[in-house]
Amino acid sequence: MINSIKQEQARKSQELQNQLSQCNNALENSEELLEFATRSLDIKEPEEFSKAARQIKDRVTMASAFRLSLKPKVSDNMTHLMVDFSQERKILQTLKFLPVPKAPEIDPVECLVADNAVTVAWRMPEEDNKIDHFILEYRKTNFDGLPRVKDERCWEIIDNIKGTEYTLSGLKFDSKYMNFRVRACNKAVAGEYSDPVTLETKALNFSLDNSSSHLNLRVEDTCVEWDPTGGKGQESKSKGKENKGSVHVTSLKKHTRSGTPSPKRTSTGSRPPAGRGSRDRFTGESYTVLGDTAIESGQHYWEVKAQKDCKSYSVGVAYKTLGKFDQLGKTNTSWCIHVNNWLQNTFAAKHNNKVKSLDVAVPERIGVFCDFDGGQLSFYDANSKQLLYSFKTKFTQPVLPGFMVWCGGLSLNTGMQVPSAVRTLQKSENGMTGSASSLNNITQ
Repeated sequence: MINSIKQEQARKSQELQNQLSQCNNALENSEELLEFATRSLDIKEPEEFSKAARQIKDRVTMASAFRLSLKPKVSDNMTHLMVDFSQERKILQTLKFLPVPKAPEIDPVECLVADNAVTVAWRMPEEDNKIDHFILEYRKTNFDGLPRVKDERCWEIIDNIKGTEYTLSGLKFDSKYMNFRVRACNKAVAGEYSDPVTLETKALNFSLDNSSSHLNLRVEDTCVEWDPTGGKGQESKSKGKENKGSVHVTSLKKHTRSGTPSPKRTSTGSRPPAGRGSRDRFTGESYTVLGDTAIESGQHYWEVKAQKDCKSYSVGVAYKTLGKFDQLGKTNTSWCIHVNNWLQNTFAAKHNNKVKSLDVAVPERIGVFCDFDGGQLSFYDANSKQLLYSFKTKFTQPVLPGFMVWCGGLSLNTGMQVPSAVRTLQKSENGMTGSASSLNNITQ
């Protein structure tokens, strides 16, 4: 259409230009004829005057100016190029546009944080049957209250949620809080975000303290493996952890809230970390490594998985004062369950050098539940949540997660809440008695 209009405009402009040129030529000829006629008036001889008169008559008869029309050959009328939009106008007038959805409202009371899963529930401020789906966004943070404009983490997006509730499962709670917001979408557009909501997702997070490990153990964050070469190459890993404990203690003090205090990071005492040449926190046959987080209060849970070919390992807790030659469970400062797959298979609970054999199968993953205030240390099959054994005592000092491994390796899973099934079992177990010193109880 634009090309046709341009072509029509060019044609008409050329027609007018040609007509204008013809008029200019006629005007020039007329001016020349007028000059000739004026000069002829001065002729005195009759014959010459008659001759000039005949010439003037012939030129006037033949002059183009008398045959030209001053009316434009083309008009500015472009109606033949106009488009009739009346039908389209009627169609547009019958359209009903979808309104932009209003912002949903997240109900914190209906939201649930349990079993390392978060269920977020929301509602629309008024009924809107045009809603097609919702978009949920979340991010982890260590700041309470409203989300910050410049937070350290980006929003994660979950699209195409059909209901007004969604559950995020399998999360690792490695931050104190999570921010959530939601928006509604219809077939045309997404609405505004809801007011963000912050939910607490506090759990025990710790790593293995390389500076506290035996020289024959190779330690990396949440993994430990027996190393018969004597821990070569450990020097560089022990560096940089000197101030790890103090940094975490300071950080956690700043963010302490009411309720169960968070465990404090520690470097297992005031001793300086040692390099391979002088690292003697554990030696001899005490192939032990401790966690870098001291438990001083509250209820906490973590899980341990052993390599399939691991010959011997222990899982439990210990006081910071555990001796350098001490093995887990052989003193009154440590509690553990021990698995031995060397020569003969044994599965037992140990404390103060007393052993209680466990007549259950060794699970693939072991869950450890520590109730510091209640003086309880329980071990579970992490998959079925079957109770394997439970110590009942009174902790007089902060305890550290402890691990012993020989000819194999262990991997940890931290940042976990106490599972609901474990809480339920703990309530039923509270009616049963146990003694950590005599090891006279076992609950199946």
